[in-house]
Amino acid sequence: MNLEDIGGIIVPLITPVDEKEKIDEAKLRFMVNRVVDGGVNGILVFGSNGEFYMFDEKEHERGLKAVIDENGGRVPVYYGIGSIGTAQGVREAKMAASAGADGISVLQTMFIKPTEQGLYRHFRTIAEAVPDTYVLLYNNPGRCGYGLTADLVEKLARDVKNIVGIKDSSGNFTLVSELIRRTRDIGFKVFTGKDTMVFGGLCMGSSGGVCSIANLFPRLVCGIYNKFMAGDYIGAREDQFRLNPVRLSQDAASFPVATKDMANMIGLDVGNPVLPSEPSEGEVLEKMRRCIEEADLFQEDSVPSAEKQG
Repeated sequence: MNLEDIGGIIVPLITPVDEKEKIDEAKLRFMVNRVVDGGVNGILVFGSNGEFYMFDEKEHERGLKAVIDENGGRVPVYYGIGSIGTAQGVREAKMAASAGADGISVLQTMFIKPTEQGLYRHFRTIAEAVPDTYVLLYNNPGRCGYGLTADLVEKLARDVKNIVGIKDSSGNFTLVSELIRRTRDIGFKVFTGKDTMVFGGLCMGSSGGVCSIANLFPRLVCGIYNKFMAGDYIGAREDQFRLNPVRLSQDAASFPVATKDMANMIGLDVGNPVLPSEPSEGEVLEKMRRCIEEADLFQEDSVPSAEKQG
């Protein structure tokens, strides 16, 4: 993969599970083909919506290898690392590189709050353990309790050759614009991590978006990017506005169950979220259904019945 291949809509793939909460490989492969056929420009395996925190390293490796095999080189495949310890992050990075991942995504450490220097060493150590693999930083202050600063991101971007981009899920448009402004001279790739900000990020100069809802409606999400790149800015904005109420309806659900709620609602049959997460019920679920209906999306990305997926 070349650096130029990093861009567009990257989907943090859902991880389907069976009744025993083991990865359902057949359905995982089905999801790979669904999103690639839907037009995505990359797949992130074991991102936050892929429930990376629910599976051990053996399951991570099995799932990653299945995705890489099924993808067959059609789009770049990235592997998500959310380890707290740096040593584990290095181990997972080496596994991903050995398995054939095109890149890795590294989240700031959860639960603990390192110093800025500690975070710098964490990211740099993991990246330098796989010098021939592209690395995307992942900033998710909502889940980690603190955010990556523009100073830290810029320093890593300039100091570490294979740290080539970031997914920013802060929802802070000023931060996104600063990350782009401060690194545009070196071609650093900034991706918005909020599905509602794809169009706005592109207007500022982002490289695309990492969008969980592309599991469900890939054609609509990819339409935002494709229309923008073709110069149809009004069309891109309208696709974003069509998407936003659907995405915002997920916010009433507990994290990360909403993506699987909607996936099962539209017939993807990906199994339940892994305990202690549980599927949504009642008005939370009904509001999601209403928003999908109002956006006329039940048919746009229709799928075969669960019986036909195999």
